[in-house]
Amino acid sequence: MGSKASINLQPADIEVIQKETGFTPNQIVRLYSRFTSLDKSSNGYLSREDFLKVPELAINPLCDCIIHAFCTEEAEVEGVNFRQFMRTLARFRPIKSKETSELNSREEKLKFAFKMYDLNKDNKISRDELLQVLHMMVGANISEEQLGSIADRTILEADLDHDGSISFDEFCKVMEKVDVEQKMSIRFLN
Repeated sequence: MGSKASINLQPADIEVIQKETGFTPNQIVRLYSRFTSLDKSSNGYLSREDFLKVPELAINPLCDCIIHAFCTEEAEVEGVNFRQFMRTLARFRPIKSKETSELNSREEKLKFAFKMYDLNKDNKISRDELLQVLHMMVGANISEEQLGSIADRTILEADLDHDGSISFDEFCKVMEKVDVEQKMSIRFLN
């Protein structure tokens, strides 16, 4: 192939990533090429600034939440490496009966969605965090009073233990009837 992506990505790496994520070798090579094109400093990590150079992400009102969800605690220091990048993308692989991996299971998809709301990473969604995400999604199109009402009603309905926040278990309960497998899937080309 001759591209930078095919030179640096070894067959053993591809095999490990394939087993871990369920992506095909061809998809892995293509995504590695995209990863290296985003890694402007060629240090093997994507920084927040690198993510912001993706036009589709930069214009997304939930951009900060998405980047936040990509970053593990170790990734916040250095950035997101290729394996972390692939593990996150794997959560968006469509679920097919024989191709489900641990990473694209319903539970992992829900964990990822939960992380987008749990901005301070305390394993619960507070009213303030919910309000912040709602502000990102609707901007100034809804009044503060309406947003507050939506946040209050959401907490009231989801907060089963009445502690004023939404735990992951409560979040999962609310999402029981939602087709998360379909809604959190991206078709990756081969």
